[in-house]
Amino acid sequence: MHPNQITAWKAQLEGGASGVFGLGSAVPATPAIDVKWLHAKIGELTLENDFLEGALTKAGLLSEKR
Repeated sequence: MHPNQITAWKAQLEGGASGVFGLGSAVPATPAIDVKWLHAKIGELTLENDFLEGALTKAGLLSEKR
């Protein structure tokens, strides 16, 4: 790695660091993902997994050691 490259990177960081790390960064106030929907989906999948685990255990297809 050439020292001039490191000097150029340092100058680039010093010139634009406030935009990356400062308060003026463009971070959206609301998340792009619907968190409520994800929580509902997690609950739905947990319920399905619990049901299927019980059914498979009763049928003898799933060991109870799990």
